[in-house]
Amino acid sequence: MSRIAVISHPACRRHHMGDDHPESAARLDVIQDRILASGLDLSLKHISARKAQRDDYLRAHSEQLVSQVEQRIPEQGYADLDGDTHLCPQTMTSVERAVGAGLTAVDEILAGQIDAGFCAVRPPGHHASRDNSAGFCIFNNLAIAVRYAQAQGVERIAILDIDVHHGDGTQSIFADDDKVLLCSLYQNPLYPNPERVQRTNLIQSPLLPASDGNALREVVEGQWLPAMVHFAPQLIFVSAGFDAHLEDDMAALKFVEQDYGWFSQRISEFAQHNDILGVISFLEGGYHLSALARGVEHYLRGQLAAYEP
Repeated sequence: MSRIAVISHPACRRHHMGDDHPESAARLDVIQDRILASGLDLSLKHISARKAQRDDYLRAHSEQLVSQVEQRIPEQGYADLDGDTHLCPQTMTSVERAVGAGLTAVDEILAGQIDAGFCAVRPPGHHASRDNSAGFCIFNNLAIAVRYAQAQGVERIAILDIDVHHGDGTQSIFADDDKVLLCSLYQNPLYPNPERVQRTNLIQSPLLPASDGNALREVVEGQWLPAMVHFAPQLIFVSAGFDAHLEDDMAALKFVEQDYGWFSQRISEFAQHNDILGVISFLEGGYHLSALARGVEHYLRGQLAAYEP
């Protein structure tokens, strides 16, 4: 039985923000199709995400935000949260499984059942802060899972964010938590155009437009891995955005699918060699459907190469 898992749920397709919105259920469809067509499904474990509860959202978010989202769910049509982020009648059905996937991954890793879990979920999460939903994100799936892992006794956690957009929500939640090391790369300038913040537990790695996979390797090998050696995390979480791909017109970085494979294999090998419990990854951005599907395939193959050569 494979120890690399894809964790998802059909309910993650029910959230809808309009026919022209780039964050759509088709993103999960193409990932699933690619996993099946490539034969990769036979090498992976498939786990259904459990349903998160309201108290889980409150691990990383304020009562004010949770109540605001609940109260604004429309009976029909759409309700705006920030102009780019909309709610539909079925949004919470998707959210509870998107959040639940991370909780499931933590449980599976702590129980010794898997080495790595890829949460193929939507809506994404890394722009959601304690008090605000933004940037296609309702609640911060990764942040909630990190808080859950901490509650289970995991003392030191590393978060790696490779989305083309800075994970400002995740940073705002963990900036003052010295038990969390947050490493993030992102195109600069680009939404949300973050200011540099000086914290010992934050490593911000802005990349200029047109940066390619060589820049990714320089950041990981030169900045992130040395920081993780010093920090000695027990568990690694990844905000796995695929919108830095050359073909994704959401931004202007030039990663290709082989870069995502290299990254996941390198991080997984690091986890193995440093007695880290496992790696939990969350789908964030990635809006060119073909590039997204190829990127996820290579990402999963990289983990398989590291853990199950």
